[in-house]
Amino acid sequence: MLSFDLNGIGMTSRRTRGRLIDRLRAKGITDERVLEAMRMVPRHIFVDEALAHRGYEDIALPIGHNQTISQPYIVALMTQVLFSDASGSVKRDSVLEIGTGSGYQASILAYMAKKVYTVERIFDLIEYAKARIKALKIRNVRIKHDDGNLGWAQQGPFDAIIVTAGAPGVPDALIEQLSPGGRLVIPVGQGDAQKLIVVDKTSAGFEQSDIADVRFVPLLRGTLGG
Repeated sequence: MLSFDLNGIGMTSRRTRGRLIDRLRAKGITDERVLEAMRMVPRHIFVDEALAHRGYEDIALPIGHNQTISQPYIVALMTQVLFSDASGSVKRDSVLEIGTGSGYQASILAYMAKKVYTVERIFDLIEYAKARIKALKIRNVRIKHDDGNLGWAQQGPFDAIIVTAGAPGVPDALIEQLSPGGRLVIPVGQGDAQKLIVVDKTSAGFEQSDIADVRFVPLLRGTLGG
């Protein structure tokens, strides 16, 4: 049975996590709910033990299968954007994540929403994520092994959808699964030329805007990976 040091790496882990929060504030993360979620979720358990000492650096780290755990700032930025609108911070009860990966982003979302649904194409990563989410006693996350481009229609529509891999365009299925007033955050583009896109579903249709230049691993499609 896997076991994790949930408190951190050594006696300085709390201070180390606090310094990460300070860096996120300095970079423009202002939503206190997001900052508290980032403080509460121990990022070091979502990376391999050999990299745990780098768990609170503001960098992406490998998790195997040519996938990564995203840079903390990008996780915080996407979460902040997802749980806001023109009026400021908003509640979003039902959230869909495409690309479970290590399970770190889903764990952050679990502090923000009542229900989190997350889809992962690589089966081994599902087992990786489940073990860590279970260790944190998080009970409002459900994981499905499927092609993320299809979303999870049976559980929709969703108040918010977040995609943690770069797509060539916005998948139609995800747009269709947004609730009225819902928001989709997704990296769109190829290689180094990716933009973080926000799509809002309004009474007049859909509104799209760009947030930042980003770089994510590609959103996989087709035959499910083992």
